[in-house]
Amino acid sequence: MPAAFFVVRATVTDASKRAAFDKWYETEHVPDAVKAFGVSKAWRFWSLDDPSLHQAMYQFDDEAKLTAMLKGDALKQLVADFQRDWPEVKRTRETLVLAQQFGA
Repeated sequence: MPAAFFVVRATVTDASKRAAFDKWYETEHVPDAVKAFGVSKAWRFWSLDDPSLHQAMYQFDDEAKLTAMLKGDALKQLVADFQRDWPEVKRTRETLVLAQQFGA
């Protein structure tokens, strides 16, 4: 089974809040998400093209594990925490399945 990914894209329009958002995501949100989701890997990105765009990606072993997470309580709690701490930050979510991987 190929890996599956959960992607959260957030837009932090207020430049003065980006450093605090970045610290919160790094020290609280990602560690909580990795533990709650039981993922094998996670990444965070800031866009080089638009400094307001932040993206987090969580890798699941397969689509079944991603689907189970989406139906569980862990995601609901993390969404509630995000909304509590960053209500003004708009975000979208995407789910992906690995189609192909190249390695050196």
